[in-house]
Amino acid sequence: MGRYVADQAFRPGDRQRYRDKMQRGLDALARMLAEDNFSFPHQQMGLEMELSLVDEAMNPSMSNAEVLEKIDNPSFTTELGQHNIEFNVPPRMLAGRGALELEEQLRASLVDADAKAHDNGAKLVMIGTLPTLRSAHFDPRWLSRPSRYGLLNQQICAARGEEILLHMAGSPLGSHGQERLRSHAESILPTSACTSVQLHLQVSPDEFAAHWNAAQCLAGAQIAVGANSPFLLGKALWQETRVPLFQQATDSRPEELKNQGVRPRVWFGERWITSIFDLFEENVRYFPALMPESEEEDPVAALDAGRAPNLSELLLHNSTVWRWNRPVYDLVDGVPHLRVENRVLPSGPTVIDVLANAAFFYGAQRALAEQDRPLWTKISFATAEENFYNGARHGMNARLYWPGLGWLPAHELVLRELLPLAHEGLRACGVSDAVRERHLGVLEQRCRARQTGADWQRDTVLALQEHTDRQTALVEMLRRYTALGTVGEPVHTWPTE
Repeated sequence: MGRYVADQAFRPGDRQRYRDKMQRGLDALARMLAEDNFSFPHQQMGLEMELSLVDEAMNPSMSNAEVLEKIDNPSFTTELGQHNIEFNVPPRMLAGRGALELEEQLRASLVDADAKAHDNGAKLVMIGTLPTLRSAHFDPRWLSRPSRYGLLNQQICAARGEEILLHMAGSPLGSHGQERLRSHAESILPTSACTSVQLHLQVSPDEFAAHWNAAQCLAGAQIAVGANSPFLLGKALWQETRVPLFQQATDSRPEELKNQGVRPRVWFGERWITSIFDLFEENVRYFPALMPESEEEDPVAALDAGRAPNLSELLLHNSTVWRWNRPVYDLVDGVPHLRVENRVLPSGPTVIDVLANAAFFYGAQRALAEQDRPLWTKISFATAEENFYNGARHGMNARLYWPGLGWLPAHELVLRELLPLAHEGLRACGVSDAVRERHLGVLEQRCRARQTGADWQRDTVLALQEHTDRQTALVEMLRRYTALGTVGEPVHTWPTE
């Protein structure tokens, strides 16, 4: 959620005061955009990675406070569930050979953190959904200790007014029929099953809309070839089960509001934009504040005094609207800048897979953002959204629409159209040939092998089920997954036997 929120009960007047402050924030943001008050000295990338903790039996280890104390590194922090931690990578230049150095630094940091977790009887796992989670792990007592998580849970559950329903159907596993999940939870903790990688890209205000629109166009292909979340509560579901799970587990709408078309808080969006302002304005217009805690600063007065405002209310509210591509306003040493935060990808399976996914996103996004005739003038927003859900449901087997090519398999779209664009975009960003060839080469081989993390998990469980039951197969699959992940070779090379 980004910052400390007091553990308190909100009063009726708090919401109106908060709404007024958000409107003042919108007024200030509009002025700043008109006056070009933003810093953009060079293009920087950033990365956040969410991780799961398991014990020796591959069950969730509810020990993040103890593990973080042993790791003793401010780059590692809590996440929603006690079996989650988050690793924040400091921003760096996108250009040059920095991604190769980042690869080594990520490996070293994760190996060190894993060794310290091991001292506490736990192990780090990079995976989209932890397959050994059970309904008992969604009890509210397993929320992480910072009060903001309990408050968020309280506010969402109060707004919904009833238990959270998880309801989804998956693709058949082998010759078996379609599997269905129907489960209830008394908290938002099913969200803790969703562990992702968030990619940040600093952009200028004039370029923000093009980069966000491009990211939305890419989301379907991005998630299809990066899928790593096929199992939940013992069921084989979507290739990226994170997508329906995240939407359902944070849904503050009872059925009646869903039927009225009220928007969910996990949201793809509904239109192409012309400015970052459009997204913040939609947040304020459509979504009630979950945590209406106002700060003292008047953002317009701060601007009048020659200071960049914190926009605290807008930012806290933005952190409770979970767009798959989220707008970010931030201050560094009092100087404001803007970022696109891409939240589409699952965690893992390995560091090299994560960086291959990142290279694909940054490169293809840049190339699309700079096309003379923007892609989003040739494809409807509804079709981009359909691509996203097709990619999440079917992974490599998804059929995606692309202007000029029609409907085609995800891996074919990436190999024929999007990988060349990614190479072009990375070259335009000044990324070295060594980085480009290594990281995009991994993605190319994954598409040729047609094996994502989700494919490997499903194939491995299917093979294991010939000799044992589903739960035992999931535990053994996760054991093999963690061992192969420790070796660190890309997932398309992993054997399923």
